[in-house]
Amino acid sequence: MIFTTRFAPSPTGPLHLGHAYSALLAYDMARAAQGRFLLRIEDTDTARARAHWETQIYDDLAWLGLAWETPVLRQSEHLERYNAELMTLAARGLIYPCSCRRSDIRAALSAPQEGVARAPVYPGTCRGRDMSSRKPGDALRLDMARALDAVADRLPLTFVDTGSVQPGEHTITAQQLVTHTGDPVLGRKEIETVSYVMAAVIDDARQDITTVIRGADLFDTTPLQVLLQVLLKLPTPAYHHHRLIRDEHGKRLAKRDDARAIATYREQGATRADIRKWVGL
Repeated sequence: MIFTTRFAPSPTGPLHLGHAYSALLAYDMARAAQGRFLLRIEDTDTARARAHWETQIYDDLAWLGLAWETPVLRQSEHLERYNAELMTLAARGLIYPCSCRRSDIRAALSAPQEGVARAPVYPGTCRGRDMSSRKPGDALRLDMARALDAVADRLPLTFVDTGSVQPGEHTITAQQLVTHTGDPVLGRKEIETVSYVMAAVIDDARQDITTVIRGADLFDTTPLQVLLQVLLKLPTPAYHHHRLIRDEHGKRLAKRDDARAIATYREQGATRADIRKWVGL
């Protein structure tokens, strides 16, 4: 099997040193294994994604010396595929509509970030509603109890992490998913929006990703992704969660940190060798 990994940024702001580290690490690992490095644009957040940020992603990565296969997969061009997979789960009675606060739903659709408080596990207010009761604006949630029943013969689930943060084989129990994940939002059908987790699972399988290389702040999303892989009969790749690049106060970098944006360093005369040195590569 050919080692295949990807860098999958969202075009919602400038890439910073943390992105540079993740992209360079993935690229270096692919080259060392004589494998494949893919670039994927995760632009399902249509309210925040901007074309000029996407253009800057290509410019910054090319300046760093990275090369990738084309055409690049842009998630906004494949919304029908994601929603079709959602409906397969709905047909199995594993999805239900939820009319709870839209602010909570919007937050659930986004990739998690370190330093942002995790939303409390959903109390199940709308659990038990049939899909025929869906109304405009409703979210679509996974019924965790039913999902676990559907994969009972595979429990506990497992995945392998090859990174340095939490290396080894990890076990995912039913209790862990119920207690820490609950009934997660997977999408809102009427505006063709799917969650970060759902789209990533589908695309990782479609692109034959063998190792997902990403920051340690995304480690807690892995159990849900593994569950979705089993439910959708998709392969589970290896995961490689790497250390985070932090500022002088130990805080994880975010897209609002323009002072540490790759484009800013470029304008100030930095070289790609400088960037590699600063991120420890």
